[in-house]
Amino acid sequence: MSLSYQQLLTAVPLILQGGNVPTIVGEAGIGKSALVFDLAKKLNAKLFTTVVSLSEKGDLAIPIPPLTASAFLTTKNYGQLADVKFGYTHTVIQIIQQAERHPNQPIIWFLDEFNRGSQAVQGELMNLVLQRQINDLILPSNVNLILAENPDDTMAGFEESEYAVQTSDAAIKDRTTRLVMSVSVTDWLAWAKKGNPRQNIHELVQQFIAENAELLYPDMRSDDLNPTPRAWQRLSDNLYELHKLSQKFQDELLFDIVAGDLGQAVAIQFVNFVRDHRPSLTANDVFESLPAGPQLPISIRAKFQEMSEIQKATVMKTLLLTADMTADMTANDRAGRFSALLSMMAPDGQYALVKQMTSAPILDDLYASKAHYANVLYQQIMDIATR
Repeated sequence: MSLSYQQLLTAVPLILQGGNVPTIVGEAGIGKSALVFDLAKKLNAKLFTTVVSLSEKGDLAIPIPPLTASAFLTTKNYGQLADVKFGYTHTVIQIIQQAERHPNQPIIWFLDEFNRGSQAVQGELMNLVLQRQINDLILPSNVNLILAENPDDTMAGFEESEYAVQTSDAAIKDRTTRLVMSVSVTDWLAWAKKGNPRQNIHELVQQFIAENAELLYPDMRSDDLNPTPRAWQRLSDNLYELHKLSQKFQDELLFDIVAGDLGQAVAIQFVNFVRDHRPSLTANDVFESLPAGPQLPISIRAKFQEMSEIQKATVMKTLLLTADMTADMTANDRAGRFSALLSMMAPDGQYALVKQMTSAPILDDLYASKAHYANVLYQQIMDIATR
């Protein structure tokens, strides 16, 4: 059995409230770190992260040589510790200081990639996880530990796993609660739509996954690059930047950028999808086409009218992301042209676009502008929003 992202947002706090340590087990790239980040926000907790796979034997256990008095942290309730800028020690210092400043705020110490650390490193951490103690220092009661691991072939359901991990000590397995994380396309797409001013995931990626759900995290894995939720997020971030370039550069770079995140087989499918859904108007086409001025050229108007409503919405959102309609001397012309395009969308498309604009800085800028067409566009947006 396994739990989805949304189910884990409920299950992990439950384990913590019971005074126990959850270990989140899941494949690489499915969102374990993102889950803990969201949990910290949900619980209003201060988050500290240690990547155990980067730790070395002795980071906790090697004695600290004598230091000057100023190098020691003496706490009111939790003992004394030397502030050494390597290993875990400085993180512990920060956690203790946070606990003393805000004793009522939860703290999460996230030990990521726990079973990618060596057996020696895991052994040094056992006292921390099991006894909440480092040498003579005891962790404050508001500190919550969360572990994350990749599966190993000793775990039920992962007998074919090939991760380069160290099997966790039996004491760790017996004293922590294992929660297996699965990939939920529904949860991921719901999260993808969030974000302001831009959505967490580019709309082209959302559309592609909605139509090809099995490719969010395919069952069949190659030896090279493979799609994961984390890889799709990287691709999304790259697409937002790519779409700021000219169409020529977009065409030249698209396949290699996609393949660099997802592998060549899925890149072929995604690039074909993008080309089928590509808007035929760029910000340069809309705002720089002659004759100059706020009036939309007839050729641009004709191209926009021929588009589907989905393509129109894509064009308009691209214009919002790539063009400044309020900051320079051409702002009046750009606002006029954008207003003309907005009036050519279907009412539902207008409302969806305006809903996105009302929470973005552009609305305040249009309101403050003294340009005629900026004022026209602002009033048009208000009229659509109040229908």
